[in-house]
Amino acid sequence: MKYRRLGASGLEVSETGIGTNNFGGRLDAGKSAAVVHAALDNGINLFDTANIYTHGVSEEFLGKALEGRRAEALIATKFGMLWEEGPHGKGGSRKHIIDSLDGSLRRLGTDYVDLYQIHMQDPDTPIDETLRALDDAVRAGKVRYIGCSNFDGWRIADAMWTSEHYGLARFVSSQPEYSMVVREIEAEIMPACENYGIGILPYFPLAHGLLTGKYRRGEDVPVGTRLALTPSAQEKRLTARNFDVLDKMQAFVDERGKTLVKLAFAWLLAHGAVSSVIAGASNPEQVSQNAAAPEWVLTGEEMSKLNEMLDA
Repeated sequence: MKYRRLGASGLEVSETGIGTNNFGGRLDAGKSAAVVHAALDNGINLFDTANIYTHGVSEEFLGKALEGRRAEALIATKFGMLWEEGPHGKGGSRKHIIDSLDGSLRRLGTDYVDLYQIHMQDPDTPIDETLRALDDAVRAGKVRYIGCSNFDGWRIADAMWTSEHYGLARFVSSQPEYSMVVREIEAEIMPACENYGIGILPYFPLAHGLLTGKYRRGEDVPVGTRLALTPSAQEKRLTARNFDVLDKMQAFVDERGKTLVKLAFAWLLAHGAVSSVIAGASNPEQVSQNAAAPEWVLTGEEMSKLNEMLDA
């Protein structure tokens, strides 16, 4: 396993990270632990969760799986999306941050979080209130680094200016959706991250499994697959445009004796601002497959050809 700095910070993260939003849903405690242990054994150190994933169960399962191996792992969790109805049940207010962090630490069974991320931008709370609360958590030793997720480019810039102006902890990471079929971040978010030294942690790198090649144009979605279990995503993923991209990418990997999964990871990691690729796994075999994916390093010529095909 290779490691990269998370943006301009000193934190070193594995090029493959594990997303845990299926812990407590598709995976019970035992299967979740098997995924976590396989990841650690493969050199993966970054585990991404959130308080809303299965309403806290994901954090509980991750914490239990890491008992005795906490020092090997970097725990990244998130706050800010709807946790409960009523005042302060979501967002970036000081109250919600303090309450959410204490709850996450309790469920994870740890006294600190390596990376604490605001899950979505909160236009109703001043960013300086959010950053001051996060800075206090860092100074208290409960949080070591902070990041954001699903932020617009200008909001990233605003947050970074605020941190600089007031001498507060700054975001070291941004977690947006990014893959060969979803590239909107290239317009503003990626340039902002590159400018401020923020590491990008793409989620949905395989586009709900589309970029594994398991789905076929005009055929029913295979039973038990991720898209079969998330029918709301089928309309977004199973488009004529995406299948056109898939056909081109399949031909590209066939010529080189590689797989679509390896290509999906390699293409993302060819972007210097990408620090780690967050991907879910249902079993140890998938973990090993994802861990090995970054072994393919694209040449400049290959990257140019791929981008030409994707732009077309």
